[in-house]
Amino acid sequence: MESSVLTAVVAAAALVCRAAVLELREPGTGRRAWAFATDRRALGAGLGAALALGATGWLTVGADAVVWAGLAGILVASLTAELRPPGERAPARRDPEDGT
Repeated sequence: MESSVLTAVVAAAALVCRAAVLELREPGTGRRAWAFATDRRALGAGLGAALALGATGWLTVGADAVVWAGLAGILVASLTAELRPPGERAPARRDPEDGT
């Protein structure tokens, strides 16, 4: 395994460990930190970023760039997610056809 790939894996492990420590200190914070995994908009933004960076990196650097692109996609998704207090659900979407 290349040192570049190993560095990306260590960075991802550090993010997971950080979420675990936050959860131990204050229950619920770890779940909020990973709540982007259920946010469609955030996942779409992260996937788009990962695909764009992965394709560009693959062509310029090689296959090792795909790991970094995946990590960048996760970070984009987590930054794009809507922040909500614990237990609060996303607002219901209104249907313009029925006027509600």
